Amino acid sequence: MKESRVDRRSFLKVGSLAGGGLLLNFSWLSAKAVKNEVTGQNEFLEFNAFIKITPDNVIQIMSPNPEGGQNVKTSMPMIVADELDADWSQVVVQQADLDTKHFTRQFIGGSQAIRQGWTVLRTAGATARQMLKEAAAQKWQVSVSEVTTAKGMLMHSKSGKKATYGEMATAASALPVPQDVKLKDRSDFHIIGTPVKNVEGKNIVTGKPLFGIDTIKEGMKIAMIVHPPAFGLKLKSYDAASVKKLKGIIDVFDIKVFNEDYERTFFDTTTFNEVVAIVGEDTWSVMKAKKALKVSWEPFETHSYNRNMFGRKSSVTVPAGRESTSESMAQMTALASKPANVKRKDGDIEKAFENAAKIVEAEYSAPFLAHNCMEPMNFFADVRDDKIEMIGPLQKPELTEQSLSARLGVPLEQIDFKMTRLGGGYGRRSYAHWAIEAALISQKVKAPVKLVYSREDDMTAGVYRSTYYAKYSAAIDAHNNLIGFKVNMGGNPESPIHENRFPAGAVENYLAEDWEIPSNITTGSFRAPRSNFNAAAEQSFLDEIAEAAGKDPIDFRLDLLEKAKSNPIGQRNDYDADRFIGVLKLLKEKTRGSKLKNPGVSAYFCHNTYAAMVVDMEIQDGSPVVNKVICAMDCGLIINPDGARNLAEGGIVDALGNALFGKLTFNNGATDQQNFDQYRMIRMNEAPKAIEVYFVENDFDPTGMGEPTFPPVFAAVANSLYRATGKRFYHQPFMSQLS
Repeated sequence: MKESRVDRRSFLKVGSLAGGGLLLNFSWLSAKAVKNEVTGQNEFLEFNAFIKITPDNVIQIMSPNPEGGQNVKTSMPMIVADELDADWSQVVVQQADLDTKHFTRQFIGGSQAIRQGWTVLRTAGATARQMLKEAAAQKWQVSVSEVTTAKGMLMHSKSGKKATYGEMATAASALPVPQDVKLKDRSDFHIIGTPVKNVEGKNIVTGKPLFGIDTIKEGMKIAMIVHPPAFGLKLKSYDAASVKKLKGIIDVFDIKVFNEDYERTFFDTTTFNEVVAIVGEDTWSVMKAKKALKVSWEPFETHSYNRNMFGRKSSVTVPAGRESTSESMAQMTALASKPANVKRKDGDIEKAFENAAKIVEAEYSAPFLAHNCMEPMNFFADVRDDKIEMIGPLQKPELTEQSLSARLGVPLEQIDFKMTRLGGGYGRRSYAHWAIEAALISQKVKAPVKLVYSREDDMTAGVYRSTYYAKYSAAIDAHNNLIGFKVNMGGNPESPIHENRFPAGAVENYLAEDWEIPSNITTGSFRAPRSNFNAAAEQSFLDEIAEAAGKDPIDFRLDLLEKAKSNPIGQRNDYDADRFIGVLKLLKEKTRGSKLKNPGVSAYFCHNTYAAMVVDMEIQDGSPVVNKVICAMDCGLIINPDGARNLAEGGIVDALGNALFGKLTFNNGATDQQNFDQYRMIRMNEAPKAIEVYFVENDFDPTGMGEPTFPPVFAAVANSLYRATGKRFYHQPFMSQLS
């Protein structure tokens, strides 16, 4: 059990609701710096909780973070409610708007919400509970230590007195805030760790308006964007007059998303900075006008812009040219065979390979991937002289608000962002250039506007997962021990390497090198950024090494991890070998005795969580069939078992689809795929027949769940396909090799 104290650097505001009741507004900055996987920076943890208790005993808990299917709108309030000792059936959960005065870190990214909110959310609930106890003790003239709580009730056993939280809420709001708050023992949790239904489940299945694209406002106009047909091109001219004559069309004009001298921040990525906007009365009219508009494009020259990545300032060069996938792949293949930037070197790698009895080598690649959120990009904007109303799905609303403030030249206080449920995010909705486009369009036409991207818009002018290539080499001695390990890895336009992750620290002679190819194709975060390829290649290669050494794939990994645990190589290993061992042992236990035909093993650590997989596949009539997936995870304490299991299952199915089918290619700067008839997604009948998810039980605080199940699936699929077909699968998507 850990005790939390609200220190002097913290503050808490207490007020009374209209008509009585308790309003608690928490906001504090912890003294501990936590590394954020999204930014890679050490940032101070900032978070707020917001609790309302009315005299008639309605307990409202605000959910501060955007909800995009990760179930935080249920799990975060569960944490507050448990420490509050509330009756969950009396709790009403409300999605908070963007509110930088009372909430911070209102974002989706890095699987950080529960991990970074854990102690703060608990303290919010515990502080409110303590104040209610003190109010009851004063009214009943008893010691506060004699007042107990359970499911929204205050009790004094000696006198038999009882009261609901609502009955004491107004009195509690007048009390000073306690300086020391003791959190519950974990054995006393009655909500945390229990299966709780998604608070939005009924609204989702009954089709209630939840998503940004559902937004309808009086006087609202519809807008769409026309962007260049290929990367490497820019706007030259367009014939607005002919389109303006069409029925239902209000205006046609060009906009610049960011001014030329603007210093872009981390998520200020935009595919094309200058685009043409078409505004009309209805969607159909705008779609027809978009097809009719005549636009001329021209190649752009190599240019640069300034960027500030959370304090790290740089100049980013965007090369000219129109890229093709075949040429890019040839470049990457060549670079992977040459010495590159050394990221880590342990021992004498050259001597290890000279003395090897056996050398194993393999090369891996992965294509660009489109996010393909089921809800296309959209945003509502109503820009007025004195107020700006923004409604839509965002992953980083606070950062987007800052960018919008800078672009429009208005104070933050003038902007009101309302967050809707995301119909898919996966990193794509971190880059909210379309929200800024919506605001600029509304400002121009002086009317409320809903901007909607078509599927083709997002697939041909998206923010993609980079394309990657890697070459691995392993040296095995005469006793079948791994004595040397080399990886040369890079990508277009970024390197995916994580040089300090396993098997670094477990092999005495180790070399990690990387490289990058400049590109004007826009890329960004994609579920488990960089890890999604790193795990795919690394874990596939470890399977091949295990076979060459004549060892069971799970036991081979366990042996390496035991070395890293007892005698680690180097000081920069960013994983806990003991916890890694734990998930592999759990996986081994759960697969023992299972009648698996072609089990493919994989295990990976990312976003502070450990995940191990077995995927069992077979080939039927030339197509892969996934019989079962068994997943073992160590993500610390589980808040909501149902939500955690569902999130793991979602990551597994998503990864299966991308591993087997996902592929975006370019020809002369343009995507070859423009819609789902060309870009293959996994279908319902291709999902696993069964998924089993198991969690390691321990006393660690909770960590991430949204991304860690995604990366290891790729290699587990490749390793299972090898057992089913007898050949190794090195290049994604695997269906291209299978067929």
